[in-house]
Formats: sequence, C-alpha cells, structure tokens
Amino acid sequence: MSGRLTAEPTGLRESAKARSLSRRLVVPCVRAVVHRTVPAYLAGMVTAPTLSIDETLAELVEEFDLLGDWEGRIEYVIDLGKGLAPLPEAARTEANKVPGCAAQVWLDGRAADGRLWFDADSDSALSKGNIALLLKLYSGRTPAEILAFDARAALDRLGLPGALTRQRANGLNSMVGRIRETALATG
Repeated sequence: MSGRLTAEPTGLRESAKARSLSRRLVVPCVRAVVHRTVPAYLAGMVTAPTLSIDETLAELVEEFDLLGDWEGRIEYVIDLGKGLAPLPEAARTEANKVPGCAAQVWLDGRAADGRLWFDADSDSALSKGNIALLLKLYSGRTPAEILAFDARAALDRLGLPGALTRQRANGLNSMVGRIRETALATG
C-alpha cells in the first residue's frame, strides 16, 4: 500500500519513514503530509506482518526520533489509537478487560494459522494509543515471536514508560502482560 506524499519545499522524496507516518509531521524547514486511505499500521493487523518484530520496533524508534519532543510523540501515540477499528460490544467483557490500567482497556486475542491476532479498545485516548502501538508490534505474530521479544527493552528504547505517569506505565506493562499470557496459553 502506498501513500501520496506532498512536501514543502519541493524536492523531498517519499521515504519509508514518511510513508509510515499517518499524521502531519513537522520537521524544521520541511513539512510532509502523508495521505492514506488506510493507515499503514492497520494493514499489519489484517495480514501477517512483512517485517520482523525487531524491524517494526526499529521503524517505530525512527518515527519517534523524527517527532522530536514528547508532546509530539504522545500526540502520535494518540493518533495511532484513533485508527483502531471499533471493538464489538460482545468483546467488551470482564474477561477481556486488562487489569491495572488507569482507564478501561479491553484486549481480545484469537489464534488463526499459527498466529495471534488482537483487537482492542479503551475509553481513554492515551490508553487506546498505547494499545494500538502494542498491536502494531504484536498482532499477527506467532506465539514464539511474542514470547521471545523483550517488551520492556523495546518500550525503554522508545522511551515511552518515562513519558507516562507511573499508573499509565503500569497499565502499559499490564497490556504487554496480557498479550504474553495469550501467547503462553496458545503456544
């Protein structure tokens, strides 16, 4: 899936970084706008990921670095959440609720073709963004890939826990824990 890139000033070539950003990105002296019908991060939630989990993390790190300050990064995370498909009411059960989160977060996992697929939602924009970021990393992976991935090191590499309140960082860890529990139960 490709996007149409417009840039000011002219001469900016479309790059993997620019294609992966689904919102307006302002970089000193350059303004890039990516127009998409479907955000790139949602494509990976429907089909098996083409990049390894480490490559996906590397792209996220690159995107976070482009965004600069934490205000922009948190805004980006919230924008990720806005792209999540609505979670069906039938999946909003106590069993799917993630304990330990500052807000209500529901995470529904299912196995298909040896891979785990996750759907999620939250009543908080930031929590919804956090779970969307995790789905970008984990959805469509095998249980072995999920269990071998060091989530704590990955989140530290993004610097996300340090930008969140203690309660929200604990909630993020609870979301990762639920994903790993699903992988353990399936694998």
